[in-house]
Amino acid sequence: MSDAQVHDFQKRVRDINRQHRKLSRGYVQLVERDGLLVPKRSLRVRRAFPVRGLLLTLIGFMLFKGFVFMQAGAINYNDRVAKLAEGNTAEQVGAWVLQADPITRWIADTIASYI
Repeated sequence: MSDAQVHDFQKRVRDINRQHRKLSRGYVQLVERDGLLVPKRSLRVRRAFPVRGLLLTLIGFMLFKGFVFMQAGAINYNDRVAKLAEGNTAEQVGAWVLQADPITRWIADTIASYI
């Protein structure tokens, strides 16, 4: 074979290998009008850390904490958190997380104004 044919062949092999690497990361089979199955690369965007899920969980927790603060009342809520702080290490961490901060009070006041 001549050099041009060898060069053409090697280029086709490189193109096939590149396409294979792209499809090895995930693909879907699409059916053409004539019934031919054609693999297409599936595009999945993956984040390293689920920021949106963490943020929604934090917002939900703060809303729940504000609702409990409103329902229990400030004095009763703080008494319960103080009792929790007297427990073991896990309970002390829970008491620290559940302490009434300004955001919790604001959420409780906002919820109470709508009820």
